[in-house]
Amino acid sequence: MINPQFFKPTKFLFLFLFYGILVNTQKINIIPYPNNIEIQNGTFILSDSLKIYYTKGCKKEADFLKHILLSEHQLHVRLAEHNTDVTTGNVYLIISHADFGTLGQEGYKLKVDQNNVIITAPTTTGIFYGIQSLRQLIQNHGNKKSTVQWLTITDRPRFPWRAFMLDEARHFKGTKVVKDLLDQMALLKMNIFHWHLTDDQGWRIEIKKYPKLTEIGSKRTKTEIGTWLSNKFDSTPHAGYYSQNQVKDIIKYAADRHITIIPSIEMPGHASAAIASYPWLGSADTLREVPGVFGMQFNLYNIANPRVHQFIHDVLDELMVLFPTPIIHIGGDEVLHDQWEKSAEVNAYMKQNDISSYADLQISFTNAVSHYLEHKNHRMMGWNEIMDDQHHNTSSLDARDQQTLASNAIIHFWRGDLQIMNRAAEKGYDIVNAHDEFTYLDYDYYTINMQRAYSFDPVPESMPTHLRSKVLGLSCHMWGEWIPTVKSMNYQIFPRIATYAETGWTEQANKEYNRFKKALSVYLKIHWRRKGITILPEQE
Repeated sequence: MINPQFFKPTKFLFLFLFYGILVNTQKINIIPYPNNIEIQNGTFILSDSLKIYYTKGCKKEADFLKHILLSEHQLHVRLAEHNTDVTTGNVYLIISHADFGTLGQEGYKLKVDQNNVIITAPTTTGIFYGIQSLRQLIQNHGNKKSTVQWLTITDRPRFPWRAFMLDEARHFKGTKVVKDLLDQMALLKMNIFHWHLTDDQGWRIEIKKYPKLTEIGSKRTKTEIGTWLSNKFDSTPHAGYYSQNQVKDIIKYAADRHITIIPSIEMPGHASAAIASYPWLGSADTLREVPGVFGMQFNLYNIANPRVHQFIHDVLDELMVLFPTPIIHIGGDEVLHDQWEKSAEVNAYMKQNDISSYADLQISFTNAVSHYLEHKNHRMMGWNEIMDDQHHNTSSLDARDQQTLASNAIIHFWRGDLQIMNRAAEKGYDIVNAHDEFTYLDYDYYTINMQRAYSFDPVPESMPTHLRSKVLGLSCHMWGEWIPTVKSMNYQIFPRIATYAETGWTEQANKEYNRFKKALSVYLKIHWRRKGITILPEQE
């Protein structure tokens, strides 16, 4: 029997309001989706008469919003430093340290009602992210008429580490492309740009003390084409690198968008470009040019040679001066120990230092790098192979490792072995999860389609609750072997990057794939097509 109380007017009013909120929520197309949102009926009209008021310290963010309103909506608004009075019909950017407990370092509150648009946050980063949400919510109706839905968003990210990695060692892209990617990251509230600058096939950053790294190491005469192990090559030389002044410019550009750049310099393997530049760096003095073939190479630094350690210190010193970040990524993956096994110098070094296996040798080297960085108030980050649990070289799998990885290292998991991840967390290591079967953008859309990418959770379901706080977040990786052009790169990145942005920001309970797909279709038309990024049907 239906309860008569159900028909009371107050019940109808409640259901009407509740249903109205549900309907309006479906109309809010925003990526990543906010973690708390309340929708009201009505819209705020943006016009040329608008003023942007900002509290002290927010001038840069206010300028950014002014630029967005002009470039995307043709609105000529004015700026004014905020006083204590709030008038009607304006936008307010307000720093409020009192909200830090609720919003944290990156959270914000966005309130739009009949009177004003108000963004409050404890930091300028939160203000910036509030602007990015506002930017996605503005609806352009033509004739310089734009509106924003009345609503209140209280939002903060799930993870502090929301990263995109670009590998330019394999194919150099240049400043404009990197800045365009940083723009897209900012709109999606991604905050870490992992810049892979050296590998076997190229060295892409100027090191003043070692000029041959770019004179020789940034160039190769040919490049493998087709697919892995094709043994087919083009005959077109490939070259390119960033001067330190260009790097500084890109760092500033990223910082203005509240993005931290983590440089990645591979060691002790993936070092062919460096060894081709200075052959004395290698364990085998046979390499004379940068290889054009992709896949794992055998060239390793000769870490028995004191000059090699000095070289690494010198390179790290220049990076630490250049990059404001306190974290340096040293790679450490796919180290095939063959050259060390064959080197009399390396074996003598191991005996002298009581190192029992080549796996231990790598950990000993990695720890020395970590201690050097720590002494300079920096932290080392590396792929999961820097741990003593996992090595590519089969002769090391049965070794009884005696070395223990430095405790302040950050472990970047690209393999999905949950036991090893749990062991790393139990030992106190911070973790970034980038399981390749979910996050590698060089994998085709058949292998990682949109739904699979969206399903990724950086915290494995079976990870014990007490360990989950060790997961800093996630990263997605655009490895560069098979993306010679910007078009081929964009094809792999877009739209999958949006799935990782939402996974990094939105709480798992608030993720919903069908809602995300609807928002993505709007996002594509407004934000990516404006940049000339084309999404093909098979990518969706």
